[in-house]
Amino acid sequence: MQKNLSSPELPSVTEEITHPQPQHTTTLMKKIPPQIFALLAMVSVQTGATVSKSLFQSIGPLGATFLRLGFAAILLLLFWRPDIRHLTRRQIGLSIIFGVAITCMNASFYMAINRIPLGIAVTLEFVGPLGVALLQSRRLKDLLWAALAATGIILLAPIGTTNVDLIGAIFALIAGIFWGVYIISNVQVGRAFSGGQGLALSMLVSACLIAPFGIATGGPMVFKPSILLIGLAVSVLSTIIPFSLEMEALRRLPSRVFGIFMSVEPAMAAMIGFLFLHELITARDLVAMLLIITASIATSLETKTLHQ
Repeated sequence: MQKNLSSPELPSVTEEITHPQPQHTTTLMKKIPPQIFALLAMVSVQTGATVSKSLFQSIGPLGATFLRLGFAAILLLLFWRPDIRHLTRRQIGLSIIFGVAITCMNASFYMAINRIPLGIAVTLEFVGPLGVALLQSRRLKDLLWAALAATGIILLAPIGTTNVDLIGAIFALIAGIFWGVYIISNVQVGRAFSGGQGLALSMLVSACLIAPFGIATGGPMVFKPSILLIGLAVSVLSTIIPFSLEMEALRRLPSRVFGIFMSVEPAMAAMIGFLFLHELITARDLVAMLLIITASIATSLETKTLHQ
């Protein structure tokens, strides 16, 4: 997944989707509660993640990352049609930084879910936006939420009876770090470009960066029609559909409420992982996830209250 960052706080994980939007909303869309759009966006993202795992045996996580980012770049470039003839050095630099963040975030996440359950990976990845919010905070109370999140991470560490793969957990945390970088750089890209042109260009950079690794690990299978079709489905489910749904949700839903919805995404990921991938999570893992989700929701509420 991917979000109007006036400040990089937890709800801002949706920053990439707050570009100028169409003025007209159909009567049918208005009748649907915005919460439904937010929930469907989460379902779409996590479903895309489950579908992507079907590619891992054929082309590996990096090959799957290449197809997701490659198709996303093509679709976004066709939609936004950025003018590359009049780019400034600053715009080019920001596009590269943002593109690197997108590449590392997605590649690390796919490497993570190749080794650990989807719900645990998403939970650990949430440490990134949570860390950004906490680093911005000047409230002593937020130390409590940081402690809760840290406790959750420790519980997910492969210590004692837990069966979480260490390398997978590290990849998930790396994905979280780059999610934090993504959030911060997204602010600058949003200010430097109009509409979604910056996102489209950054996605192009990202696709070009991952291409050598994805093609090298996936080999000729990357270009097999059936694999390309699944890759397109992953890109649509993980990028295009949630982009549209979250955009519609944010038009009518307070960002504080949206932030809370985003904070429960690890639980959604765990449920989808259980239903479609038969991934089991222990009681210890559930407690750890609950601690991190609680810290995320609390930080969302505290940050929004502070800015009101």
